Amino acid sequence: MKNLLLFLSIIISANSFSQPNVLPAAVQSGTIALTHATIHVGNGDVINDGIIVFSNGKIISVNNNAAPSDAKVIDCSGKQIYPGLILTDCSLGLEEIDAIRSEHDNYELGDLNPDVRSVIAYNTDSKIINTVRSNGVLLAHVVPNGGILSGTSSVMQLDAWNWEDAVYKMDDGIHFRMPSLTPTSKENSADDVLKKAYGQIDDVRKFFRDAKAYLNETTHEQTNIKFESVKGLFNQSQTFFVHCEMVNEMMIAVEFAKEFGFRTVIVGGSDSYKIADYLKQNNIAVILNQMHSLPIMQDDDIDTYAKLPYQLQQAGVLYCINDFDEMNRGRNLMFNAGVAVGFGLTKEQALQAITLNAAKILGIDKQTGSLEAGKDANIIISDGDLLDIKTNNIIYAFIQGRQINLDNKQKQLYERYKTKYGLTK
Repeated sequence: MKNLLLFLSIIISANSFSQPNVLPAAVQSGTIALTHATIHVGNGDVINDGIIVFSNGKIISVNNNAAPSDAKVIDCSGKQIYPGLILTDCSLGLEEIDAIRSEHDNYELGDLNPDVRSVIAYNTDSKIINTVRSNGVLLAHVVPNGGILSGTSSVMQLDAWNWEDAVYKMDDGIHFRMPSLTPTSKENSADDVLKKAYGQIDDVRKFFRDAKAYLNETTHEQTNIKFESVKGLFNQSQTFFVHCEMVNEMMIAVEFAKEFGFRTVIVGGSDSYKIADYLKQNNIAVILNQMHSLPIMQDDDIDTYAKLPYQLQQAGVLYCINDFDEMNRGRNLMFNAGVAVGFGLTKEQALQAITLNAAKILGIDKQTGSLEAGKDANIIISDGDLLDIKTNNIIYAFIQGRQINLDNKQKQLYERYKTKYGLTK
């Protein structure tokens, strides 16, 4: 009882220090022109002393012309303008505090759960969301966890009252967490581990064969929710995200793509550089792991993850850079891209890996990912180089033309206590 009371007192104390969330921005009214900035379009182009004009949430023009007479002008002299960043494969809004079980809503029991939908569990009141978007991340690919077929992900914009408002692309893909084919267990023999893994993979293959047969029928006596939930994979309106690392695992992912005609993306792909040409040939994209990770195999180079973006770039494989783990939660996405610059990418290629490339992989590149006329006005403005941890300083951000509040709990706590302990005078 004493321990329980202590635990409750800690939670109550923690909640008493929590700050209220900032309110979502109102719909854009009027035309806005961002002038005299260096504009990084996101497709490799850079416009010096450029102007972006947007209205009703859409970009009207990106050029060097004068601003319209009726526009609200924001002078961005000396500033850098970029597309809003896109965080892929994350559980943002599904989990808050790791140590509190009740604040996890990203994991479902059972092996085959394609009907689980992350979108309806998304919590717009998460304190983490504000800390991520203040670093320029404006869209997040929110993914469920658990089991082998984990469920359906959705793309969310990070300034909304509720999950219905936040949806950017609903139910974009199904996630297959392939059992590892690299035995590491000390308790079981390698043969037993591999036998179990291949058995689970065969179960998934059988599930999709049964689903295909079910969906080919014109009428059904009973509705199978699990089969209905993967319908979009067969007509390619959804993407098949396969979470795997090694060559043999990725080869199986390609086999699935060929057998069922799925639009397939590898998530992880530590060994993807070894079969980059094969992935390119089969039109398989890759969402890379957290940059600052140790290699899976002890004989791999320590900088394996840092070199991967350049290796895939050279091979012509569509890829994007990611940043999501228990510590970062996406805050360092742009700095991961900056690390890749030190290992071969140009700055514009690195930017594209966290904007337009991510948009292409998620199937939203017609709406966002680059600063082009007709696309959503998802824009961030920095005092310095976005990819440089020393100079990056986001001062403005717009989601679909709405200027969002860049405040967050950490900034509020800093302001609250900065004078108490003599940090400033």
